[in-house]
Amino acid sequence: MKDWLANSLVLVSDYRVPDPSTVWPLLQRRTESLADMGVHHVLVYTSTTDPERVLVILGIHAREPVLDLLRSRVFFDWFDAVGVQDLPAVFAGELFDRIDFDHDEHPAPPVMVSMVTSVADIAELNLRVRGAASAFHAAGVQRFWSFRALDDPHEVLILQQIDDELSARRWLHDSDDAAEWLAEAGVGAYPPVFIGQFQQMMRIER
Repeated sequence: MKDWLANSLVLVSDYRVPDPSTVWPLLQRRTESLADMGVHHVLVYTSTTDPERVLVILGIHAREPVLDLLRSRVFFDWFDAVGVQDLPAVFAGELFDRIDFDHDEHPAPPVMVSMVTSVADIAELNLRVRGAASAFHAAGVQRFWSFRALDDPHEVLILQQIDDELSARRWLHDSDDAAEWLAEAGVGAYPPVFIGQFQQMMRIER
């Protein structure tokens, strides 16, 4: 994720399905359709707090109109096939900033914390995060990504790689920054904060 996100549009969906193990095989069977949409990377995370919840991140070569992508039959077929009952919101945006707090290699895949929230000024948010780098690192946060929504400059997707689930829960409970973002996270159509473990990644060639 460190390299290819910088020049990509991302489509991120967070939804509940009866059996999360069906998501990855389904995506593999739809590689050609995903490639036609311009998808070049697919990442799947499963929730550690809800056994039916899945987070899917699509990295897309930029610039096909977003509405055309979201209206694609691929999305609806995909959601139908895995048993999604309520059509989930899909966040569409571009990377605004990436901050690395930890450059070490870790033996286990990190936990991902994802939230969509509203902020007054995304640039100011990232300045504050950089200014508190030591606190984030001490809390077990390895990396921090912020994405600005294409249709709303104040809507932000925040992704954080964290050492483990315990550290993630502690950060969400104790961090002043988390408290501020959580106040708006999950408002409206977007789901509440996601805590999950990495499952699979696929690179799709043109």
